[in-house]
Amino acid sequence: MKIEKLSFLVLFAAMIMLTASCDKKPYLLTDGYMYIQKEERRNESTEWQLVWEDHFNIESLDTSTWSRIGLFESSKWKVPIEKWREVKNCFRYITATDPRVVTFDQSNIHLKGIINPDSLTGDPRPYLTGGIYSWGKFAFQYGRVEIKAKLDHAYGMWPAIWMLSEKDVYPNQHNGEMDIMETLNHDDFAYQTTHNHSTITLKQTEPKKSTTAKIKKNEYNIYSVSWYPDKLVYAINGVTSYEYPKVAGGGTYQWPFDQPFYLLIDQQMEHEWPGMITHPEELPISMTVDWVRLYQ
Repeated sequence: MKIEKLSFLVLFAAMIMLTASCDKKPYLLTDGYMYIQKEERRNESTEWQLVWEDHFNIESLDTSTWSRIGLFESSKWKVPIEKWREVKNCFRYITATDPRVVTFDQSNIHLKGIINPDSLTGDPRPYLTGGIYSWGKFAFQYGRVEIKAKLDHAYGMWPAIWMLSEKDVYPNQHNGEMDIMETLNHDDFAYQTTHNHSTITLKQTEPKKSTTAKIKKNEYNIYSVSWYPDKLVYAINGVTSYEYPKVAGGGTYQWPFDQPFYLLIDQQMEHEWPGMITHPEELPISMTVDWVRLYQ
């Protein structure tokens, strides 16, 4: 009996070890959609694992991952249509209902900026743009996210790939923002920026919050940020543009990046930053996205 009991314990221990060795996922899946990476990774010496990707090759939006951004249609962005002129941010022309601004081919999604041909009936806005976001459906904490995209250029254009906090963990301060790519007008470079309570509200300039890096105009570029527990490393086409570090003693004002974030990919037009649409003949424009990948 003792021998049988010992054999059972040995077998049970072996099964536990085998199960642990087979579970090599670098993340824990929380609430069924948030990929929370194990925090032991702090540099490039550990090999990244591809844990999620979308190639946009089903010729429709995967609504289990993405929603379309709307000025007034979405539960995340609630602005009455009659107040669109008062919207000072980038979403004044975005729509979640017009099929012309989010289209697909066999391997890409196209997020467009167009002249609104129906501005006299229904939607009064002169231009319409398209965008998608993964809030409430796909989020992650730590890892490297890469987006392969090609941009059309026009005066007044402002496409963006960025990240916001999934939950309002720090309700009395800015929960953080990672701008992986923003490009203006006909520029041949992109902005990459980190926002938080220190940079936005307290106007702190150290550590450096932003940089620019060259892009290949009218071609595909790969925009990325590698997110560690102690730093953000931005890159374009695999070349590091800058690092934003966690500062000792900075607290959550400086480092709110200890919580899950979601993705936004959107075409934007007209703002104080890019300026007005001065050459409408350049429209329509498109941000063509080939794929999005998450490594952890």
